[in-house]
Amino acid sequence: MADVPAPPTSRTQALFRWLDERAGLTTIWRTIFARPVPKTNWFYTLGSATLILALLQGLTGMLLTVYYVPSPDKAYDSIQYIMNEVAFGWLIRGMHHWGATLLVVLVFLHMLKAFFVGAYKYPREMTWLTGGVLLLLVLVMGFSGYLLPWNQKAYWATTVGTNIVGAVPVVGPLLLRIVRGGQEVGAVTLARFYGLHIWWIPAISAAVVAAHMYLIIRIGISAPPDRDE
Repeated sequence: MADVPAPPTSRTQALFRWLDERAGLTTIWRTIFARPVPKTNWFYTLGSATLILALLQGLTGMLLTVYYVPSPDKAYDSIQYIMNEVAFGWLIRGMHHWGATLLVVLVFLHMLKAFFVGAYKYPREMTWLTGGVLLLLVLVMGFSGYLLPWNQKAYWATTVGTNIVGAVPVVGPLLLRIVRGGQEVGAVTLARFYGLHIWWIPAISAAVVAAHMYLIIRIGISAPPDRDE
């Protein structure tokens, strides 16, 4: 009896099989997306919502850098150009501006949920610590972006904020000069905050997010406590 020929495969299936054999797509899917998780509730979506919002912040931020000019004499005018002349510029800047506030709120709520379900206990101490670092990075990100419009509100808010850094005992004056790039808020301060906002903090945050996600995948998430616990 002759062997029954195997049904032909489509090009999409053949391409997927080729990629799967070399990149392990099925293993990645089962490890990251199809892994077993305990019975949870809607509060457990705060982490995913935070990650999606952070990616949206990165996307809108990259779009804003196309028109923004980080210099004291052109920064404010470039913001006005984005808001009034660029197609949907008002929408992109509005999403980035209010998204920064919402991101702080979501990170705080996510950590608050993790605290109440005991996600800081063994064996998830490192997951909790990386989450705390991400909260600090989000706050620094928001503060560094506050100066970029270079208006009166941003200028004086940054002056007050950096004065707080300068109030640290012993090393305060040194920290103040490092943050401002001098004694006063000026062009160097704007350049430093801009570099911090678009390069340093995003790069560090990406590394910490990768570590945070690795720990979540490796150790898993904590289940909501029962009524008796």
